[in-house]
Amino acid sequence: AMNMSLFPDVVVNGETIPSAAIAAEAQNHSAPKDKPGIAWRKAAQAMAIRALLLQEARARGLAAEPLALAPGRWETEDEALIRVLLEEAVLPDPVTDDAIRAEWARDPSRYRSAPLWDVSHILCACDPRDQTETAAAEARAQALLARLGEGPKDFVHAARESDCGSKAQGGHLGQIGPGDTVPEFEAALRCLSEGQTTPAPVLSRHGWHIIRLNALAPGQVLPFETVRPRIAEALEKAAWARASRDFVNRLGQKATITGASLAPI
Repeated sequence: AMNMSLFPDVVVNGETIPSAAIAAEAQNHSAPKDKPGIAWRKAAQAMAIRALLLQEARARGLAAEPLALAPGRWETEDEALIRVLLEEAVLPDPVTDDAIRAEWARDPSRYRSAPLWDVSHILCACDPRDQTETAAAEARAQALLARLGEGPKDFVHAARESDCGSKAQGGHLGQIGPGDTVPEFEAALRCLSEGQTTPAPVLSRHGWHIIRLNALAPGQVLPFETVRPRIAEALEKAAWARASRDFVNRLGQKATITGASLAPI
């Protein structure tokens, strides 16, 4: 547990933020294991900014109705108040057509349609949380892999022993795209070239996979008009983040804060 007595109280315009509140917030901030002070400083900063925003919202006499964030989950009063303040006070510069086109022109090849992979696999199923079962399934997968030659016929033959329903089709999964399979499977797939099989079995939550990339249709570079809305949205988000940072910094310059810094950590 964090020794709270090491850290000074955080006081924002005369309002003290309890150390216990900062310690609770610190659990939401990442820091290297050997430097717990960093998580504390990030938490102290977040709580100081929150206090500044709430003080400003009250000074402006704002009121807010909490919104539903998800079924059965609502904003707190404070979150609603901060949202309404930021909606009123943060006015980012509009994103121009020229800015959108310039961002696109930096490297149009970044914007592509999804690739399509034609894939076959053999599954040796196991529950990865069970070590004994996982080791046995891996040994089985290694033995199947050792029997495979270069040709697709070998694969179809070995796939009869797969624990996946696709074994009836010789392990063929058909054409899949990004997001269609579990992340570990897709990561392995992205390392293969056409006609290649994974050199070692790949573990996912379903078990060990031997994966063969039969064919690849790479994504096409998309025309500007297609990607324009996506670029506009990204630039609007960035402009909003900049403007809200500037707003917080302006509040910080007028405030008296001890025990926390608004400088980037």
